[in-house]
Amino acid sequence: MDNIYNNIILGSGPAGITAAIYAARSNLKPLLLSGDTEGGQLIVTSLVENFPGFENGILGPDLMNNMIKQAENVGVEYIRESAIMVDLKNYPLKIVTGKNTYLTKSLIISTGATAKWLDIPGEKELMGKGVSGCATCDGMFFKEKEIVVVGGGDSAMEEALFLTKFASKVTIIHRKDSFRASSIMQKKVFDNPKIEILFESEVVKINGDMKVVSINIKNKDREYEFPTEGVFIAIGHNPNTSIFKDQIDLDGNGYIKVKDNTKTNIEGVFAAGDVADPIYRQAISSAGIGCIAAIDALHYLENSKKL
Repeated sequence: MDNIYNNIILGSGPAGITAAIYAARSNLKPLLLSGDTEGGQLIVTSLVENFPGFENGILGPDLMNNMIKQAENVGVEYIRESAIMVDLKNYPLKIVTGKNTYLTKSLIISTGATAKWLDIPGEKELMGKGVSGCATCDGMFFKEKEIVVVGGGDSAMEEALFLTKFASKVTIIHRKDSFRASSIMQKKVFDNPKIEILFESEVVKINGDMKVVSINIKNKDREYEFPTEGVFIAIGHNPNTSIFKDQIDLDGNGYIKVKDNTKTNIEGVFAAGDVADPIYRQAISSAGIGCIAAIDALHYLENSKKL
């Protein structure tokens, strides 16, 4: 492995692809390793209406395919491989996939986060047809409809409150007898007349063909059908950082710690997008931070005279 890249990007969601485009236009000749989910979470998203530049919205897969083509057109070396091991403690930095080993002077980690799902019948089949993990992304599609939110933390409270702007009724379903959310978020939920709550209840099945029509709820020893047109799963996310454990500083939930926007505790290693963002998790914010990460990587390489 004599070839050492100036820059490698891990992940092909909005953050990774934007970083790659900026790195390529800075003449860094970057390599982008796409990861297991090529195109990130937007590949399984239906209509995207909140990404600027598309007056009628755009399908998630179309948006990501356009971004990938744009990256390739500006000279990004795009390889469909996933990192399975990294060595960030030695220089040059080492990335190992199932097929090859790559060396690089700088690294941008944009491996994203994976939403936690219920893993119940109908969930995968109706994804994008009434099942969602993002109220900000899909709330607009549920105007004047009755929908449910599953979860009991701050994220679930935030999703439910946001969805009341569109839905006629929001029912929060939580398997325990109380929420774990902060008291201020709970008060907002309890005070909202559009929100109803089902404690000690568990969604065990989602029903529908081309769209969600109902769910099955188990409450103690009783199971019954509950009509609804939308199911928002808000039980958290898992950042895709397992291969970086003991290599880079992570917070208590596994997200990469960053300072000054994208810098990690390892010199020459930067993080962008959902892998370092437990709060916003939007395509446009990830793309913006991807741009910043590429510029930070360029400045690092210039200032350390590694170019």
